[in-house]
Amino acid sequence: MTDDLKTGGGQGYLRIATEEAFATREQIDIYLRMIRDGVADKGMVSLWGFYATSPSQRTTEIVDRLLDLGAQRIAHMDATGIDKAVLALTSPGAQPLTDLGEAKGLITRANDHLADACARYPDRFIGMTALAPQDADWSANEIRRGARELGFKGVQINSHTQGHYLDEDRFDPILRALVEEGQVLYIHPATPPDAMIEPMLEAGLDGAIFGFGVETGMHLLRIITSGVFDRYPDLQIMVGHMGEALPYWLYRLDYMHQAGVRSQRYERMKPLHKTIAEYMRSNVLITCSGMAWEPAIRFCQQVVGEDRVLYAMDYPYQFEPDEVRALDAMAISADVKKKFFQTNAERWFGLDL
Repeated sequence: MTDDLKTGGGQGYLRIATEEAFATREQIDIYLRMIRDGVADKGMVSLWGFYATSPSQRTTEIVDRLLDLGAQRIAHMDATGIDKAVLALTSPGAQPLTDLGEAKGLITRANDHLADACARYPDRFIGMTALAPQDADWSANEIRRGARELGFKGVQINSHTQGHYLDEDRFDPILRALVEEGQVLYIHPATPPDAMIEPMLEAGLDGAIFGFGVETGMHLLRIITSGVFDRYPDLQIMVGHMGEALPYWLYRLDYMHQAGVRSQRYERMKPLHKTIAEYMRSNVLITCSGMAWEPAIRFCQQVVGEDRVLYAMDYPYQFEPDEVRALDAMAISADVKKKFFQTNAERWFGLDL
């Protein structure tokens, strides 16, 4: 397919890409220092020990594109027909940092940097607030600053924080602030923590090929099954990569979860107000980042609802114009296609377009 992709909505909808990454030089330098000093976890060594040092064309292009929040990124959006990009600090953000002052400083500067870029390109860039969940109270205040002062429309957390997950009580201030500000939380993958990464790492399966989805899907399941959505019924959590495989497991997840509740086998597994599938249809939003595959998209729309599935490119890790062309050509109605590319993003990110 070689036809030109254009912005402007001439095809009947705008294309809003909802999982697009950027980085700061400070962030990458911190990762390299942690790797050099021997304090990085195995996932960071595998991921950023490669991306930040490999001389290959793919890695050098990705890092260059991550660092650009200007003309090059806009040109690439134009070339692939992307009208607007929802931007967030690339994984794993500041979450592996053990020095709280350094973590919070990195995040403050990254959020300010993104806000400046959004101000320069207000018609093209939309920001999500990055956090340092290691300090939940500080992160709750950063959610408020992002929403009220920086004009950001959502929040991103890169899955686990040093092996800890958002269903733990320590992170409750973050969940409460999200609900109070009415902002969606995007849980982006990170490499699995050391406690679960080894079998994947030795097989080369720890990153985007498999490990990302396994770890992030488990994170979302922990949130659902621990009753977070019963405590916060208005909380909306977004995940990428077609729901990190959970939509395709829903029948079995529900069956086995309900069996586990009845058996009282696990102390944490208590009765919930809804089934897992029902929470997926009321509190979970899914993007197609990295999964430009019509059968998966249409199945996901069928099981979680066409109002809950959104477009994403996953730039710059995937930058494939033919993927945009393929999704433009999906055999779905014009109304559903507009929801997928445009109006679902407008609704869930609260965009005034």
